[in-house]
Amino acid sequence: MERKRWECSALPNGWKREEVTRKSGLSAGKSDVYYFSPTGKKFRSKPQLVRYLGNSMDLSSFDFRTGKMLMSKLNKNRQRIRYDQSQSKGKPDLNTSLPVRQTASIFKQPVTKVTNHPSNKVKTDPQKAVDQPRQLFWEKKLSGLNTYDIAEELVKTMDLPKGLQGVGPGYTDKTLLSALASALHTSSAPITGQLSAAVEKNPGVWLNTTQPLCKAFMVTDEDIRKQEDLVYNVRKRLEEALMADMLAHIEEATIEAKSLKEESNDEEMESV
Repeated sequence: MERKRWECSALPNGWKREEVTRKSGLSAGKSDVYYFSPTGKKFRSKPQLVRYLGNSMDLSSFDFRTGKMLMSKLNKNRQRIRYDQSQSKGKPDLNTSLPVRQTASIFKQPVTKVTNHPSNKVKTDPQKAVDQPRQLFWEKKLSGLNTYDIAEELVKTMDLPKGLQGVGPGYTDKTLLSALASALHTSSAPITGQLSAAVEKNPGVWLNTTQPLCKAFMVTDEDIRKQEDLVYNVRKRLEEALMADMLAHIEEATIEAKSLKEESNDEEMESV
C-alpha cells in the first residue's frame, strides 16, 4: 500500500489527511481516505468527524474524499439560511389553535368554539369526501430536476423497459419514471397504466388520475425472471466488493501492527 499524508487546510490546525492506495486484491488502484486529529486519533468516515468536532465546526459542506469545502454547497447553505431568516420575519401565522381573548387579565381566556349548536346544519357530499380532486399532469413539474451525489456529479437515471410508453402532452422518460415511482409509493391499487384507448385522443378528459402516465402494460413471467437475475447479479457484486474491502482492512491492520512492533523494537534497541 502507498500512503500519503499532509495537512488538511479545511480543518483546524494540526489535522492531517492520509490517502492510502491499494496495490493488490480486487480493489487494486482504489484509495481510502483517513483523517488524524492533532492528538493522533484516526477517523474513517465523515459522521465520525461530525461527532468528534461537535458544534465547533460546520462540516455540512466538507467533502470527506477530497478534504475540501465545496463552495457551491457552502453558498447554497448560506442562501438557505438567509432565505429562512427573511421568511421568519414576514411569515404568516399558521397556528390552528383557538385564539385567546386580548384582555387586561393576567390569565389566558381562550375563546369557546361551539360545534353542536341545535340550529347548525352541515351539508356533506359523500362523493366529494371520497374522491379528492387531483391535478392533471402534475409529474411534469419535476421535469428539469436532476439528482447529484456528494461530489456534485450527475447521478445516472435508470433505463425503463421498452414496453413502458408514456402518454400525455410533452412526456419524457423522466416524467414517466416520476409517475411510476409516485404510483408505487402512494397507491395500494394495482398499477396497470391507462386502460382507456380514448386517452390518446384527449388525455385531459379521459386520463385516469389514479394510474401513471403510461399506456397499459403487462408484466410477464419472463420480465420477472430477468429482474430476479438482475437483482442476483447486483447482490453478487456487492458481496464481492464487501469481501474485498474486509480483506483490505485486515491487511491494513496487519501492516500497522507490524510497523508498530518494529518501531517498539527499534526503541528498545536504542535504549539498550
